[in-house]
Amino acid sequence: MDRRDFLKRSSFASGALMVPGFLQKLSFLSEEQLSGYKNVVIIQFSGGNDGLNSIVPFSNDLYYNLRPSIALQNKDLLKLNNDLAINSSMKALKELYDNGELCIINNVGYPNPNRSHFRSMDIWHTASGSEEYLTTGWLGRYMDANCQNPYEVLEADAAMSLALKGHNLSGMAVKDAKLLYNSTREPYFKELVHNTNDAMLSEDNMGYLYKTMVNTYNSADYIFETSKIYKSGLDYPGNAFAKQIKNVTELIISGLKTRVYYVSLGGFDTHVNQVGQHNRLLKTYADAVGTMVKDLKKNGRFKDTLIMTFSEFGRRAKQNASRGTDHGAASNVYVIGGALKKAGVYNESPDLDKLDDNGDVQYSVDFRQIYATILGTWLEVKDAQILRNRFNRLDFI
Repeated sequence: MDRRDFLKRSSFASGALMVPGFLQKLSFLSEEQLSGYKNVVIIQFSGGNDGLNSIVPFSNDLYYNLRPSIALQNKDLLKLNNDLAINSSMKALKELYDNGELCIINNVGYPNPNRSHFRSMDIWHTASGSEEYLTTGWLGRYMDANCQNPYEVLEADAAMSLALKGHNLSGMAVKDAKLLYNSTREPYFKELVHNTNDAMLSEDNMGYLYKTMVNTYNSADYIFETSKIYKSGLDYPGNAFAKQIKNVTELIISGLKTRVYYVSLGGFDTHVNQVGQHNRLLKTYADAVGTMVKDLKKNGRFKDTLIMTFSEFGRRAKQNASRGTDHGAASNVYVIGGALKKAGVYNESPDLDKLDDNGDVQYSVDFRQIYATILGTWLEVKDAQILRNRFNRLDFI
C-alpha cells in the first residue's frame, strides 16, 4: 500500500481513535503537509570520539609525533584537502563530502571543559555552562515552547536521554514501535487510560503521571500505525545501530509528525588498543548513515532532513601507553544534509601547536552555536529562549 492509499484508509485520516474524546488531542499531517516538513536526526557518539583519528591532520608532523603507534597512515586516509583527510573507514561520508552534502566543523567544545563522561554529556544534553546544573534538556525545552505531543521528539532507544526531558513535556524513547504499542495495550494499562477523566489530569504530580500515560497511549498508536506506511527495500547493514537508523528513516519517509530524532552509538571510550575498535565504530556509523541518505534521496526527503553527529568530548592529542587515548576536550561535529549552504571543511584545522594545559585540542566553536543554528535557522524557533542565552549562529545552513 502506498502512502496516499494508507492515509485515505487509515483510521488516523479521519481521527477515529478508539479512546475517549477528551484524549483526542493529537494532530496529524495531511498528504499535502508531508512535503517540505523539516526534521533533524541527532546522532550521539557515546564515550568520547577521537576526532584526530576521524578527521586527520595528516600534513602536520606533530600529529605523528604525538601518536607514534596509532597515527593513521596514507593507506588509511581519504584526503579532503591539503591538510585534512577522513578516516577511510568512513568511505560513505567521503562520498557525501564529494557531493557537497557533508559539513565538518572542527574544534567544537565549550569553555572550561569537563572530562567526565557523565558530566560532559549532561552539559551537551542540557546546553548548560560547565558550572551549571540543569534538569531539563535543550530538546525538552524546545518541546515545552513549541510542541504539543511527546512523539514530536523521539529517541530510537529503550531509555530516554536527558536531552529530551522538558519541564512540561518530554520526548519519547521508542526502540520498537510494535513493542511499544503492544505494551500500552496490556489490559491494566488500557483500563487505566480508559478510566481516566478530566479531573485526574490536574497539575499536581499525579496528574502529570496520568497525562504522561495518556500521551504515551495515544502516541504509541499513532507511531505504530504510521510505521506501517513505508518499509525500505534498501540493504542496510546488519547491526543494531543500522537497525535504529533504518527505523528512523522509515518513520521520516512515512510522514510521522516528528521534528527531531535522537540515536546513539556507544563504544568510543578507546583507552586501550584504539585503532581497530575505533575504525570499526566509524565504519558502522558511516555505512548506516550512507544508506539512510540513499533512502531519503530515493523518496524525496533528503533536502528536508539535517543529520548532526557529536560526541561529549574528543580524546587527548597524545596517545597513552596502552596504544589508546584518554579523555580530551574539543572534537569535530558532522552535519549532513541536502540543503547545506556551506559544505566541506567549515573552519580551521585543530592547532596541535597550541594544546591546552592538559594536552587537549582547544575549542573555537561553542557547541551551543550549532544548537542555535539548528533551532533558529533550520527549525525556525526562538533559539535564545530555548538555550537561555544568545549564541552566534553558524552559516552551514
